[in-house]
Formats: sequence, C-alpha cells, structure tokens
Amino acid sequence: MASAEIIAAPEAATRKGELQRQRILEAAAGQFLRQGYAAASVRDIAEAAGIGTSTLYHYFASKEDLLVAVHEAGLARIRDALVAAIEGVEEPWARLEAACVAHLQALLEGGLIFQAVMRELPSVFDADALERIRATRDNYERIFQRLLDDLILPRGTDRHELRLMLLGSLNWAFTWYRPGRSTPEELARTFVGFLRQGLDTGGGTR
Repeated sequence: MASAEIIAAPEAATRKGELQRQRILEAAAGQFLRQGYAAASVRDIAEAAGIGTSTLYHYFASKEDLLVAVHEAGLARIRDALVAAIEGVEEPWARLEAACVAHLQALLEGGLIFQAVMRELPSVFDADALERIRATRDNYERIFQRLLDDLILPRGTDRHELRLMLLGSLNWAFTWYRPGRSTPEELARTFVGFLRQGLDTGGGTR
C-alpha cells in the first residue's frame, strides 16, 4: 500500500465514525422528542439510526450519555453560529442583536437536535449527567453575559436578571412560534428593539 493510502485510511475511518456519531445523535433527538426521554429506548434509537445496539454502545455508554451528547452538540452548533454572526460587529447593541438572531434561527430552524435541547430535562436523571448539561448551558449563556456587559445601561441595572429575561424571551418563542407571520430574524430584532426602547441609556454605565 502506498504511503498516501496508509495516511488516508485512518482519516477516512475517522470521518466515517464522526458521521455515524452524528446519525446516532439525530436519531436520539428524534426519539426523545417523539416518545420522551423516559419512554425512548436504546433499541429504538439504534433502529432509527440504522445500526445495532452494540454499535451504539461503541459511541455512547448509556441513554443518559446520549442525552448529554445531544445537548452538547446542539449548544456547540448554536455557539458556532453565534460567534460567526458577531464576528466583526463592533457596536454593542448591533452585536447583541446579531447574537439574538443567530440564537433564534438555530432554535427555530435548526432541526431535531435544537428542538431536543429546548425540551425540559427529565425529573429523574443522573446528577453528574445533569451537571454536565448545566455546565454546557452556563458556558454558552456567558457569551450573552459578556455582550450585555458591553452595553451602556441605566445605573443599577441588574445585568444578570437582564440576561435571564432576554434568554427567557428568546427561548420561549420555541413554544409558540409558527412560520409565516415573522421570521426568526425579525423576531430577534423585535425583542432587542423592545429591550433597547425600555432602557434609558442616557447617563448610564457599563
């Protein structure tokens, strides 16, 4: 075998493995959405992915591990979209608006994994796995905290509560949004517009 072929073989195997892993995550997200986490079985997920359960366990140790991986994958994709959207945008309010647009577009138009991320976590769930999901969410939300820190706001504004309110408004759209009346981009710009109108920036502080 030529040296180039020797190098290419493991690279091809890596790509195949990553594609397989992504198929499993998509299948898991679909099953969690349709059946709920408790009712969805590893066998169901494996069948939806077109593989055997032994192959699934090669990639994920348990159903809990799968749910954590779905959240990590979804939030990583949203983060990548958000970072790309704000790159090169200098004005603080424009940066926040661009971030909100990317966030809503991913949640409302991004597919099964993003929908699964928005579902309520199981009431009975391994504490370590739950902590991994919460840590992933916290790391993502810190991006919004930094964006809000850059704004000039009225003195005494609680930026922590402001972040919770903004993300809550954006995320709640997942429950009522229907395509047709407004696009995710238009909704995000409306949310930020309302927020900006409600805050008197004159004489404010960072």
